[in-house]
Amino acid sequence: MIFEKIEHIKQQLSELRAENEEALEALRIKYLSKKGEITALFNDFRTVPADQKRELGQKLNELKNLATDKINALKETFKAQEKEKNKIDITRPAFPAELGTRHPISVVRKQIIDIFSRLGFTLADGPEVEDDWHVFSALNFAADHPARDMQDTFFVERNQDDVTRNIVLRSHTSSVQVRTMERKQPPIRIICPGRVYRNEAITARAHCFFHQIEGLYIDKNVSFADLKQVLLNFAQELFGPDTQIRLRPSYFPFTEPSAEMDVSCMLCGGEGCGFCKHTGWVEILGCGMVDPAVLEASGIDSSIYSGYAFGLGVERITNLKYMVKDLRMFSENDARFLDEFKSAH
Repeated sequence: MIFEKIEHIKQQLSELRAENEEALEALRIKYLSKKGEITALFNDFRTVPADQKRELGQKLNELKNLATDKINALKETFKAQEKEKNKIDITRPAFPAELGTRHPISVVRKQIIDIFSRLGFTLADGPEVEDDWHVFSALNFAADHPARDMQDTFFVERNQDDVTRNIVLRSHTSSVQVRTMERKQPPIRIICPGRVYRNEAITARAHCFFHQIEGLYIDKNVSFADLKQVLLNFAQELFGPDTQIRLRPSYFPFTEPSAEMDVSCMLCGGEGCGFCKHTGWVEILGCGMVDPAVLEASGIDSSIYSGYAFGLGVERITNLKYMVKDLRMFSENDARFLDEFKSAH
């Protein structure tokens, strides 16, 4: 009878499971406590005939060791699980992991690029550290032009005896247009987005660096009417289908004739408000027909080809779209400011 009990308990131990430490302790008490089932078998040992005691003693010891090992193994499993649960993974990112957002400058820059891409313009890029030729001379800037002065341009390296070797931080992305014209014959239809630098005091309305997108189209029989239609299409795509534009005469060394473009105020619809200074118009870019001297300087025959160019500041457009009053906020990396643009893209 006692041998049958031993085999029965062995079978139970082989299938022993516990969901938690409390259940495991209950199993220990059931089998190994002073009133447990295995302890009770040891108490019955004295009633067994002498010739069976040796065999029974071995089986009881094996049963007790089996129960002890099984319970200890389950206990170690629970300890390992608890240790893993409380383990700190120093490589894990901080929780909660907040989703970031694209910078408003990047959002507007992409919108502008997408509009001109649909009009057939391709992207062109160039170095931010440039030479005098590509930033000034090839664009018809006179040697004594104020833009060459140190108050406007950051000079990296300057040779007073040979101004064409001056190394500068580009003050506009027009240098990319020059490089494109030097290596490629018309037709040319490009936009040149990038960061530019000017030696200006940092205020709410100005910064020493900002972002531009300039455009260039050169081909046969390009007219000012083509320029106006492209800019009207751009303005209505960006600000809405009811947007109107006007072109005012202006001056740029590399275009002739030149103009500055205004759009009807998006707040008052052209009626006049504080934002547009009660004029109903807001300036957004400069443009004009490429000066023949600029074409010739880059090896393009101005008697065959003509073209137009335009340039706008991305920060300026972003200000208009999102009413950001202080230009410095774009470069301060304040998460509170950037969080406001999570739904802007």
